[in-house]
Amino acid sequence: MRIEHLRQRLRDHGAKPCHEQLALRAWTQALPLDSGRRRPEHFLPAQVRAALPAIAAELKAIARPRSEHPGEDGSARLLLELADGRTVESILLPRAGLCVSTQAGCAVGCVFCMTGQDGLQRHLGSAEIVAQVALARARRPVRKVVFMGMGEPAHNLDNVLEAIDLLGTEGAIAHKNLVFSTVGDRRVFDRLPLETVKPALALSLHSTRAELRAKLMPRAPRIDPAELVELGERYARATSYPIQYQWTLLEGVNDGDDELDRIAELLRGKYAVMNFIPWNAVAGLPFKRPTWERAVTLARSLLQRGILAKLRQSAGQDIDGGCGQLRARTVALASA
Repeated sequence: MRIEHLRQRLRDHGAKPCHEQLALRAWTQALPLDSGRRRPEHFLPAQVRAALPAIAAELKAIARPRSEHPGEDGSARLLLELADGRTVESILLPRAGLCVSTQAGCAVGCVFCMTGQDGLQRHLGSAEIVAQVALARARRPVRKVVFMGMGEPAHNLDNVLEAIDLLGTEGAIAHKNLVFSTVGDRRVFDRLPLETVKPALALSLHSTRAELRAKLMPRAPRIDPAELVELGERYARATSYPIQYQWTLLEGVNDGDDELDRIAELLRGKYAVMNFIPWNAVAGLPFKRPTWERAVTLARSLLQRGILAKLRQSAGQDIDGGCGQLRARTVALASA
């Protein structure tokens, strides 16, 4: 379902643009329509008021929580069931963050990621993306949304940008706190600068070597890492948001000093931050998580060379927090 379908439902009952705005604002912020000083009868047409219970039920049915798994670090993984029975994950993060899914499955096939193991099932509609935020906000405050869950946002660009627009307007989320994560797709660099709500951009790099990057992300667009950084730099300067480069650390694969030297060369003078993320172990995949000491050394070395680097601890380590693991376990149990 797309946001436009919700707007049309409201219009069918006589809602004007101002009424659509009020209803969508209440939904995206998980607020009742009568939460302000004025009650619905003071500003909504009678026909719209009469339809609100049915519309509210329809909104709740877009994405329903099937299970919730809290982590010791304050995170919580939600397994959500969509109207067609497919499941996706969203993750409540510490410090009022939320990671949402944009697809059921993923076509990129990153070899270290559980989500891509079964390929792509379907795109999520813009309303299904926003519904994850509304559901999370009913549980706790959400001030930052990262599009880093299941799926590749660039492959579902229209729906993702429609969701971002609503969250950055009626959802009252600061534009810099809407983070569009992608493996790199030229369409992203063409479209995002034209949007009214321009999100921050996170680029999955994972290696400075084109051949290794292609092995790690076999169906990602073939963009040389140096060109990807230049495209990112152009967007960073246009929006005044630094590019967040994502680097999943895999022991013996991309955590060597040679990669470190090339990162420093690529990002020198760039408006960027490197996020090192030690791999979140997935049973059955042939990778190892590097030691925390090694990860600290890598981040510290970049900082000493003048490159802003952060070491991110993957949320939900105690609950198999790697993206797609919760859904994969549920599917496996259902088919056993």
